[in-house]
Amino acid sequence: MKKILLLLIAQVFILSAIIGQNRNAQQDKPQEGYKFTPVFDLKATPVKNQSATGTCWCFATTSFIESELLRMGKGEYDLSEMYIVRMNYINRLKDNYLRRGKGNLGPGSLAHDWMKVFSENGIVPDEVYTGLNYGSPTHNHSELQSFINAVAAVPVERRKESPQYYSIVNAVLDTYLGKVPESFTYKSATYTPKSFAASLGINPDDYVEITSFTHFPFYTQGIVEVPDNWAMARFYNVPLNELIEIMDYSFKNGYTVNWDGDVSESGFSHQNGYAVIPAVQAPERGAMTDRQRLERAPAQAGPGAPMPVSPAPELNVTQEIRQAGYESFSTTDDHLMHLTGVVKDQNGTKYYKTKNSWGTDRNTFGGYLNMSENFVRAKTIFIMVHKNAIPPAIKTKLGI
Repeated sequence: MKKILLLLIAQVFILSAIIGQNRNAQQDKPQEGYKFTPVFDLKATPVKNQSATGTCWCFATTSFIESELLRMGKGEYDLSEMYIVRMNYINRLKDNYLRRGKGNLGPGSLAHDWMKVFSENGIVPDEVYTGLNYGSPTHNHSELQSFINAVAAVPVERRKESPQYYSIVNAVLDTYLGKVPESFTYKSATYTPKSFAASLGINPDDYVEITSFTHFPFYTQGIVEVPDNWAMARFYNVPLNELIEIMDYSFKNGYTVNWDGDVSESGFSHQNGYAVIPAVQAPERGAMTDRQRLERAPAQAGPGAPMPVSPAPELNVTQEIRQAGYESFSTTDDHLMHLTGVVKDQNGTKYYKTKNSWGTDRNTFGGYLNMSENFVRAKTIFIMVHKNAIPPAIKTKLGI
């Protein structure tokens, strides 16, 4: 009996040692990391750097249109973001005056503001108008914005937009961004900004903005209440699954997607090259509602929480979760980027290949990142696509 007991004790010690060794081996084993395989990879122009400006809306939409030109067989163009930005300042100063100084004078805008300038003022190549007229190799609009804010207050106080006021506005814009050319030569041809825009063959009416929220009816158009929608533009509204269906149909048929959304969550990491919505564990007592799940996710992770280093379970984002994020202001209108394709990780999870406008040296992926489908479901404010990039059945529902 004593021998049997000793044998049992020895076996316990041996088993404990094996378990400990296995646990240590698992802890020492390096994480597999994210491995992405392309599914659709559409043509895009080189990554640019918006630098110290709030003009992502212009960089993303310009990139989107440059990809449209590639898709249309027009060749590669480098269009001037700062020409659009300059003309947009004129438009928003007028809006601010009519709102009696209550307008949004910040640098942010949305994709439809790009289209408005393109339609009314045309565009020029970047080599013709770089917008760097203040001795800096990179864009920095901090001082320019301060002057815009100061000048905008004068006509509101006087209740009159005088010719001198617009002369001062144009002088400020000329000083920082440069004078707008009345005509220019590009590839041996002479153009005005409007004739150059016409030569590109882009029809702004071919492009629509689509969102997915429940506070106005699906298959109608409504206003998305974000500060940068100062023009009070109306967006087509579809159920969340159809928003994803539109995006996937676009890539399958060779169309890229212009994307606006929230990048303030801890799950978004340009540096690491991906964006995810980590799954949230339910508390021991009682189940969380969808709203609680979404609101807990960023807080639980914390602003300095490490990103997952390999694919991990994500929150399954529903229409209700998405709406809760918008109405609790945890989903905000932060940033526009250009989606150029689809990839999958080693577990088969879908991500959208995303061209950012923060230059190429802030991550090791050439300025790109991959946003998971659940991240996109939760954090998209709207997308802009060509009308032909929408599945026919959804186009019919929208009356397009």
